[in-house]
Amino acid sequence: MKPLWGIDLGGTKIEGVILKNAEDPEVLLRTRIPTEQAGGYEHIISRIKSLIDQMKEESGMTVEHIGIGTPGTVDPLTGLHKNSNTTCLNDKYFHADLQKALGVQLSMANDANCFALAEARMGVVKQQMPEANVVFGVIMGTGVGGGVVINGRVLPGRQGIGGEWGHNFLDESGGIAYTGRKGVVETILSGPALEKYYHSVSGEQKTLKEIAQLHQKGTDKFATETINRLTHFFGLGISVVINILDPDAIVLGGGVGNIDLLYTEGVASAQKFVFNNRLDTRFFKPALGDSAGVFGAAMLTA
Repeated sequence: MKPLWGIDLGGTKIEGVILKNAEDPEVLLRTRIPTEQAGGYEHIISRIKSLIDQMKEESGMTVEHIGIGTPGTVDPLTGLHKNSNTTCLNDKYFHADLQKALGVQLSMANDANCFALAEARMGVVKQQMPEANVVFGVIMGTGVGGGVVINGRVLPGRQGIGGEWGHNFLDESGGIAYTGRKGVVETILSGPALEKYYHSVSGEQKTLKEIAQLHQKGTDKFATETINRLTHFFGLGISVVINILDPDAIVLGGGVGNIDLLYTEGVASAQKFVFNNRLDTRFFKPALGDSAGVFGAAMLTA
């Protein structure tokens, strides 16, 4: 079996990994360089090429197929990149241009899909529920995203938006998203949205971590209101995913996913809204940390 090569393109860093193979994903090489995205589109492509060249030199290996995780996704109809917060990639033929520059086959998926794939095939789901066929990976941080993995394969969807539950409508109180849509999941469950809500009811600026700690201490009614809002709307929002996809397992990533109450009160909230008299879906904390993106990218080639 051939080694698996993966690249995780982030806003500040580009990370590369070589795994031994799909069955034995031992890390043979892992390295990173700054993205330098201020240099623009062509510069980002040159930075990725530089990293691949460095990996070839350090490993002494050649490569024919590379997986890459990116912000945003490729539109399957037009081939143009879209929905990326690294905005210079949008409306460009990023997949085709990068493949030409590298001279190898590329498999590309967004970062949430790579997270879901890594946790399904190498991480917590593999470790604790290896029989799972359908896995939904959740990213709740600065934004809200998701990825679907079925039988060890990413499900990108006809429009390349598979798993994007963060842009489902949730509640009018969420306000306007960057897309112009009102009240979507991201406007309520993202870290900045929760901090904004706390400020609106308390008049004070605090980080989400501080808000969660104040709620646990029971000393701040506004912190409790904010966390109760999170667990209620998490349950409502994720119940839509469960009702449609009915996954075996859901993995919660991102900074908001670190709040333990999601696994108790949040799951209890979901149980109220799912179309069943019980909730059998398993919820997991991720096992791979910041490795998930680059490991998932490598697994795209398996």
